[in-house]
Amino acid sequence: MMIDQPKARVLLLESIHPDAVSRLEEDGFEVESVSSALDEAELIERVSGVHLLGIRSKTKVTAKVLEAADSLVAIGAFCIGTDQIDLATASASGVAVFNAPFSNTRSVVELAIAEIIAMTRRLTEKNSLMHAGVWDKSADGAHEIRGRRLGIVGYGNIGTQLSVLAENLGMSVSFYDTADKLALSNAHRCASLDELLEISDIVTLHVDGRPGNAGFFGADQFARMRQGSLFLNLSRGIVVDHLALRDALRSGHLAGAAVDVFPQEPKGRGDEFLSELRGLPNVILTPHIGGSTEEAQSDIGGFVANKLAKFLTEGNTTLSVNLPGVVLPEQPGLHRIVHVHLNTPGVLAQVNRILAEHNVNVEGQLLSTRGEYGYLITDIGKGYSDSVLEQLRAMEQTVRLRVLS
Repeated sequence: MMIDQPKARVLLLESIHPDAVSRLEEDGFEVESVSSALDEAELIERVSGVHLLGIRSKTKVTAKVLEAADSLVAIGAFCIGTDQIDLATASASGVAVFNAPFSNTRSVVELAIAEIIAMTRRLTEKNSLMHAGVWDKSADGAHEIRGRRLGIVGYGNIGTQLSVLAENLGMSVSFYDTADKLALSNAHRCASLDELLEISDIVTLHVDGRPGNAGFFGADQFARMRQGSLFLNLSRGIVVDHLALRDALRSGHLAGAAVDVFPQEPKGRGDEFLSELRGLPNVILTPHIGGSTEEAQSDIGGFVANKLAKFLTEGNTTLSVNLPGVVLPEQPGLHRIVHVHLNTPGVLAQVNRILAEHNVNVEGQLLSTRGEYGYLITDIGKGYSDSVLEQLRAMEQTVRLRVLS
């Protein structure tokens, strides 16, 4: 598929930062920005003719959406997670997916630290009493975080940075991760989730939203936590049973909780928020703002928009979530063919045979594979017949072929 670059259409949803709009407009793209998320039916209506789609965490890009996306080349998740995107279908369609795995890490970590301190000092309750006109000067139930043990479930980018900052504040840190992760500083790796729950004063979740994680933290896990401990979830709403959390808080088994993500969230700003956790004392509820600082959103906007633009114009797949990472320096005066294909032996030889049979000289070429798919960039001279592209598209391994000017 050849794209007229200045007329490439971009659809950005969920109030993506203006820096993303500016970056994409720099390349002459036609950008439409929408403030809210779209449900499946709405997105199916809007996605036809769109080359680049930008979303955050609320919009689901399903197989039906991808089927309706007749021009879609790439999807940008302007956040960390990509579980809201059907990655298997995107790959099978040759649609690249990019995210921002590092840009809002600091923002999430700082929110977690702030909430740990607020709950440990019971600031939420003191604040509510003061606003109600009650002067309750007392140390009862208020503690320092120094010397307390933080248990981190999920030791990825956020978990590791939180681990370091917590230790700098005088906390002891334990962590549990299903993957083999290197402990930073003096952090203690737990052999099981149960071990972490039994020794931690504060438990914080930093796991992804893959379907297998749905409901994995429930009544059994809360029961194993220490009496009077604190709980945080700034990861994905589906991983926690909120009814079980409410019961653990009401019974007094947990002394407090901070929750930023929910199984069902309102579509837009100002919509009513419904939750079993509303009204509970020493519970901090925030509207999915873990990464919502101006600094993080600006960084994410520029980072993901740049990845989308580079993929569309140059075929660059560095840090793509679902396609092999390939970067081939541009050479002036050439055409660039990008070829997504099934990862089977002989694809490169077959491509080069077709080019050689038509006397097309290869000026630059780079191939990489990942799992089921391969990604090939080939730079050639501008003098070639349409039958070259027809034969490349007709290869049984071809998933998608694009020609870049």
